[in-house]
Amino acid sequence: MKKTGFIAIVGKPNVGKSTLLNTMLGEKIAIVSDKPQTTRNRVTGILTKDDTQYVFMDTPGMHNPKNKLGDFMMRAANDTLTDVDVVLYVVEADKHISPTEEQLMDKLSRGSIPSILIINKIDAANGEKVGETIKRFSERHNFNAVIPVSALKEKGIEIIFEELAPFMNECEDWFFPDDIITDQPERQIAAEVIREKILRLTNDEIPHGTAVVIEAFEEKKDLISIRAEIFCERESHKGILIGKHGVTLKKIGTYAREDLEAFLGVKVYLNLWVKVKENWRDSAAQVANFGFIDE
Repeated sequence: MKKTGFIAIVGKPNVGKSTLLNTMLGEKIAIVSDKPQTTRNRVTGILTKDDTQYVFMDTPGMHNPKNKLGDFMMRAANDTLTDVDVVLYVVEADKHISPTEEQLMDKLSRGSIPSILIINKIDAANGEKVGETIKRFSERHNFNAVIPVSALKEKGIEIIFEELAPFMNECEDWFFPDDIITDQPERQIAAEVIREKILRLTNDEIPHGTAVVIEAFEEKKDLISIRAEIFCERESHKGILIGKHGVTLKKIGTYAREDLEAFLGVKVYLNLWVKVKENWRDSAAQVANFGFIDE
């Protein structure tokens, strides 16, 4: 008998949720960055292993939204908690529980969804700190299991699958083919890869005020031609994204093309343009126009 389960990956920004997803899948499908609030949409990762299909849903980091984009991100994260069989609640070893984490545990306590506490980044913390974090969170919420891991160093990952096993459900057939790792359209993956490079190469408010729209995605026998428009909120940001003599934009394109060619398995021609759409994050209509739409 086949088994399957839907698993939400939740937590505050920058605790390593997307890195954990990529490590469990053995493939990079979620963009990662050292900047908070990297993930904007819910990202589905699919792993078919032996007789079980795990459907992971990486969610935007829980935070107090400051604009319409933030509102969308929090709806995406909260809606995910109603659709899953088990929650992986990701934290990192710290001296205190943040208000956001308190709120999230309140949501878990009100529901009946099983939850597993993942203490991530143990490679960057000593054992005493990890132990204190486990005690602090375990006293606050009755987790079904607690697992210290390092997603970056691939430590503790197999234990996660062992603890997930009791929550997988028998089924006649899986929801997805056994040879795919995500249900994201290739156009969306391309847009996110480009945005990841913007996050890497720019600082301060600029990366959070950008959106990437794929205007053309043409597939030929051995080449995919992509035209993408990068929207920012100010003319000054446009100049920074392009860089002197176009150097920054060229780097964004080069790094994005390398990742896309590795993922898609063919040569990629990438044509990038930068445009200004002032304060788009504060407009519900613009947020929706850029693809952030509630399903």
